[in-house]
Amino acid sequence: MSDRAFFTTNGTLSLADIAEAAGIPLPEGADPAAIVTGAAPLESAGPDDLAYMDNAKYGDALAQTRARVCLVSKRFSARVPAGTVALVVRDPYRVYAALLGRLHPDALRPGSLFGSAGVSLGAHVHPEARLEDGVRVDPGAVIGPGAEIGSGSVIGPGAAVGPNVCIGRDSSVGAGATLTNALVGNRVIIHHGVRIGQDGFGFAMGAAGHLKVPQIGRVIIQDDVEIGANTTIDRGASRDTVIGEGTKIDNLVQIAHNVVIGRHCVIVSGVGISGSTTLEDYVVLGGQVGVVGHVRIGMGSQIAGSSNVNRDVPPGSRWGGTPAKPVRTWFRELTTLARLAERAGDKGAEPEA
Repeated sequence: MSDRAFFTTNGTLSLADIAEAAGIPLPEGADPAAIVTGAAPLESAGPDDLAYMDNAKYGDALAQTRARVCLVSKRFSARVPAGTVALVVRDPYRVYAALLGRLHPDALRPGSLFGSAGVSLGAHVHPEARLEDGVRVDPGAVIGPGAEIGSGSVIGPGAAVGPNVCIGRDSSVGAGATLTNALVGNRVIIHHGVRIGQDGFGFAMGAAGHLKVPQIGRVIIQDDVEIGANTTIDRGASRDTVIGEGTKIDNLVQIAHNVVIGRHCVIVSGVGISGSTTLEDYVVLGGQVGVVGHVRIGMGSQIAGSSNVNRDVPPGSRWGGTPAKPVRTWFRELTTLARLAERAGDKGAEPEA
């Protein structure tokens, strides 16, 4: 549930507001002036709450909900109780997310943890840094010489923005994050503890020792990217590491030097991407996927969780396994192995007494 101590409500929504946002008319008899003040799960929603349902698993909770309004797909609409207004939409979760953002805008990105406007007295901003009006900088943050930060951006406590780093407008840098050798776009969300722009792992190996290779590239992060807590993105060795527009990266992801990630990719927690790999647009990597270096994953491909990609993946593919392969082949392998194991077990069974 939403705790008002952490997430304040930005006003209210009328049923007319909700229907307009959903792009549908209100059902006959619904009061367009009725007010929703919050959002809650089906089972705990009250008469002032908005809820949604798009999964058959929650059919019983839907039938018993006390929510004032429920966003629901057509196939579940008949189960909405009489006291709840059913708004039938194609994608209930997406509409709910948009409305939830209007009710709780402070939950959309990290804000100031200190709660002050402008640059806090406890921050350290170099005289040669350039901050537009409306930038908020929390205590303990360090902003280096030549850094540029656009209006509406927030730099959290203990964050470090290195020399000549550029951050666009309406972006957020969470507590304890570090950014060096990076150019960051507009509306970028960088969560707590993220590391951007540190050395890539590059050494010239040899019997006499491993010679460090200077990493002289940058990290380029385009508009509307989100980067989860404690993720690390290494700067390029000689080329840039690039994160494309609209890409969403979960917590605890490692992205190595020279990696190029396309637009609107989704990278789930625990993924490791080795150097000089390219992900084309709209690629999805499930949790704990590992990708070896110098491979290309084609546009729109999806890789199942815990898989290991060791060769190029054609566009539009669905692969899984270790090493990763087309899912149909992978499933056949798993089924065959299971049958072989079952047969071997039957042959080795002890005879009954």
